[in-house]
Amino acid sequence: MPALELPLVNADFCDRLRDALLRTGYDADGVVGVLGGAAHAALGRGEPELAARASADAGDLGVLIRLFLLGSAEPRERVRAALAPLDVDDALAAGLLRPADDGVRAGLDLRPHGDDDGSWWVLADLDSDQLGGPVPADHVLGVGHASLSLIRATSRRPVGSLLDLGTGNGVQALHASRHADRITATDVSARALDLAGATFRLNGLDVELLRGEWFAPVARRRFDQIVCNPPFVVGPPRVDYVYRDSGLAGDDASALVVRQLPAFLTEGGVGQLLASWLHVDGEDWADRVTRWLPAETDAWFVQRDVADPGLYVGTWLRDAGLDPRSAEGRAKASAWLDWFAENRVAGVGFGFVTLRRRSGVTPTIVCEDLRQAFDDPLGPEAAGWLDRVDWLRDNGSRLLETVFTVPDTVVLERVDSPSDDGWSTTVRRLHRVDGPGWQHELDELATALLAGCRGHLPLEDLLGLLAAGHGQPEGALTEAALPVVRELVRHGMLTPVEQA
Repeated sequence: MPALELPLVNADFCDRLRDALLRTGYDADGVVGVLGGAAHAALGRGEPELAARASADAGDLGVLIRLFLLGSAEPRERVRAALAPLDVDDALAAGLLRPADDGVRAGLDLRPHGDDDGSWWVLADLDSDQLGGPVPADHVLGVGHASLSLIRATSRRPVGSLLDLGTGNGVQALHASRHADRITATDVSARALDLAGATFRLNGLDVELLRGEWFAPVARRRFDQIVCNPPFVVGPPRVDYVYRDSGLAGDDASALVVRQLPAFLTEGGVGQLLASWLHVDGEDWADRVTRWLPAETDAWFVQRDVADPGLYVGTWLRDAGLDPRSAEGRAKASAWLDWFAENRVAGVGFGFVTLRRRSGVTPTIVCEDLRQAFDDPLGPEAAGWLDRVDWLRDNGSRLLETVFTVPDTVVLERVDSPSDDGWSTTVRRLHRVDGPGWQHELDELATALLAGCRGHLPLEDLLGLLAAGHGQPEGALTEAALPVVRELVRHGMLTPVEQA
């Protein structure tokens, strides 16, 4: 493990802390077991009282829950018992704890974080609520909504090498340890690398840590997979907080990562990142992000949200612990909004980007909105999307010869309106009920075509029958149908029989 360390948070310190956490059951399952579903959910909403009551009689585990998850001051002797064999004085000297008038409080955010296969611990800085004021410029975030979104959007297929660019507290690398043989984590922030290194030691993981800006620490290297949660906040070129601000103007940070990332991938390697992009008056957002792409790169831009500039500024001010009503908050908001106005920014888009290095072929580039809520993680869908793109690239000239079927996870919704002849269908909407829940509105002919896709006849025969039955020219019908078929294949709503 690299020598970058928080003072005194060395291997021995982490070993003793791990022993205490294992002994008390301070892990994802243990915390939920003590709190119960209702109190755990309330704590996630920032409502601690139910959790405080539930943990009152939970012994040493209850002490750690109140100390690290509720931010409570706990009597020194209780903390000494809960953290044994780690000494309280050592924890204070290392910054894990801080003195309080009535005992000790958490000095760092230490919380369990789990997946379906187990649990880890993540070390980060205290947030503005825990500190009772704004965070410092080198603040290292805990596991927030953005981190969780990227975790769910990342493909987990086995890879040899993985780069976590801008690792922060290291949580992306923790999840990468499930499917990557070798992990490299970089960050421009020395404090982030210190905390990530402590997180990795605490969890017994061997991760290569490198410090530097963007891709400089891994120059001339390539990886099978790259994940990146960059400082993607858009606005004036300034750095108030390292975790969110790049010092680049507008959406240039996202553009930089998209432009440079494919060069650090092995052939067929995949990069996945969170990104933001400007919605500029008179410009299509898809045209903007497409211009960022280098050659020979498959790309899937999925826009999850578009924020109004005023709402965007207020959200990020509060995120840093600044009151938008304060003099400092208003001054920063004013400068931010002036920059948006000068650059004709109508909104800020946010979403996921999947990139793949593909040499010697015409790349597939798709930009689409995915605003609806969905429960399934996007990572498996991204991997499946790339597979389907490959199939279309290899079989695009043979679509008419292909036998298709509509998966059982796809259903058709009809909306009928009253008419002079009774009920008339006005909307035909195809739904995929798994994954991200894709939807497509169809006309009557497309609906009839899909009804015939039951794994028996090739597409060409179905189109011939459809044309004859509806009195349509077969050539024109085919020309109109093929783009729809390609889109439905990409979205997993129409499957070639050999893949079914």
